[in-house]
Amino acid sequence: MKVLWPCLVLLAVTSALASPSGQNDLDAWFNSKSAAGVNEGSLTFLTSAPVKPLHHHQNTIRLSPDSLTTGWTALTQCHDNLDAVPRAQITFREGYIRELRVTESRLIEQAWIQGPTVQLREVSPGARLCLEAQTRALKDMGNGYYNLFNGPYMRKFLDGYYPMQVSLSIEYPADMLGVIDVSPPEQTGFNVIQKPGRLSVSTIFEGELRTLIQFERKSPSDLIGK
Repeated sequence: MKVLWPCLVLLAVTSALASPSGQNDLDAWFNSKSAAGVNEGSLTFLTSAPVKPLHHHQNTIRLSPDSLTTGWTALTQCHDNLDAVPRAQITFREGYIRELRVTESRLIEQAWIQGPTVQLREVSPGARLCLEAQTRALKDMGNGYYNLFNGPYMRKFLDGYYPMQVSLSIEYPADMLGVIDVSPPEQTGFNVIQKPGRLSVSTIFEGELRTLIQFERKSPSDLIGK
C-alpha cells in the first residue's frame, strides 16, 4: 500500500502514508526533518520509536484449507495515527481484492469504497481506519511449496521516506502447512515470533519493506504420532 501527496494513497495489500491537512501544516511537517536526514528509499530498521506517534499499519492474514487451492485469504487491516490530510485513498491491486468493506472509521469525515480503493476525506490527527477483505495473496509454487508476499510497506513524501510501524500476523492451518523461511530474516528492529499455526512480525523502519513467508505443505507422514 502506498501513499501519495497531497492526495494520500495507501497501497493496501500492504502499506501506508499520510499527509498534513493544510499548506502550513504540510510545510511544518515536511520541514521538521532536514534534507540531510531524509531516507531516500533504502530499508533501515529502527531500534527505537520516534517521539511523535507513528502511523501504525496492522495486517492479519488468515489462510484456510481452501486458500491452498484458490490463493484467496482473509484480510483484516487497521491503520492507527494516520496523519491529517484533506484527501487520501487506500489502493488495492485490481483483481486481487474482493468483498472490501470499512469496519471502523474514527476521526475521518468520510470513508467509502470505490472499486478496488477506499476513499478518505478530511482525515484528522490520530485517525483510525479498519478494513476487511478477501485478497488473492497466496501463490502456489508447485511441489507443495507456497509463497505469501506482502508489501511494499512505505511512508513516503516526494522523494523521502519516513518512519512507519508495521505489525503483521499470519494465521494458517498448522496441520497442513509449516513455515520454512521468512524474509527479511529476524534481526534487530525486525522481530519475528513463530508458533504452530501463527507467525507474527513487528517492526519500525524507514524505506520500503517487502516480506515473503514461505510455506511447505505437510505430507500425511508428517502427522503420524501427532
